[in-house]
Amino acid sequence: MADEHAIGFMDSGVGGLTVVKQALKQLPRETVTFIGDQARLPYGPRPSAQVREFSWQMATFLLKQDIKMLVIACNTATAAALPDLRAKLKIPVIGVISPGSRAALKASHSKKIGVLGTEGTIKSHAYRDAILTKDPDAQVIELACPKFVPLVESNEYRSTVAKRVVAETLRPLQTSGIDTLVLGCTHYPLLRPLIQNVMGPDVTLIDSGAETVNGVSFMLDYMDIANTQATKTYPDRFYTTGSADQFAAIARDWLDQPNFHVSQTTLGGDR
Repeated sequence: MADEHAIGFMDSGVGGLTVVKQALKQLPRETVTFIGDQARLPYGPRPSAQVREFSWQMATFLLKQDIKMLVIACNTATAAALPDLRAKLKIPVIGVISPGSRAALKASHSKKIGVLGTEGTIKSHAYRDAILTKDPDAQVIELACPKFVPLVESNEYRSTVAKRVVAETLRPLQTSGIDTLVLGCTHYPLLRPLIQNVMGPDVTLIDSGAETVNGVSFMLDYMDIANTQATKTYPDRFYTTGSADQFAAIARDWLDQPNFHVSQTTLGGDR
């Protein structure tokens, strides 16, 4: 039976598009409905209770669009709100941290793994805990990168400023001996070439968002809710609580969709 409902994706801003990009590639028949809460980003410095509240508002917005699965395409929100959303919702809810942790352990030979994330994600130690639960012998070095999300959201991720900020931020990791580095925020893959350049060719970068789509694909088959029609039934829909123009500028470039369209919307109690 073909389930033609959309898969919902939510993020604090444009970062979740790195997950959507993989979904469009790997699951071309599935419809995407996306909400980015740009008006209230960054989520990283916010208290986890507030991130949970905002996550619930985004989830509620997507549920009204009749989605069949929810992907929390945001590491900060996954760390703060995944158990809460799973307990409250009847549909499958997938976060980005577990798939990223699994992929990091698979890729690492030395078992020395670095994790980049927002202040909220790093403070929660969600990646460290997930990695050590799977392999207690692993060594995890965590690094908060508070300047990365603003670089991406202001569309400066290819600038010389970005190059300098990335180099300065990653300096502590350069002599750490890690062989694998988790991009523990869905905004970070847009900075991937700069991060790889600083860390060198011997460090494997793990894109948690891309790994998550493998999990989405598995879950669609396992729950028997994949769209088995020959093509997409409904068009993809994108919403932002911030500037539609700003969002579209990055999305057109990143998704390689010159006709990309995004609608501006508000969530409960925007602030």
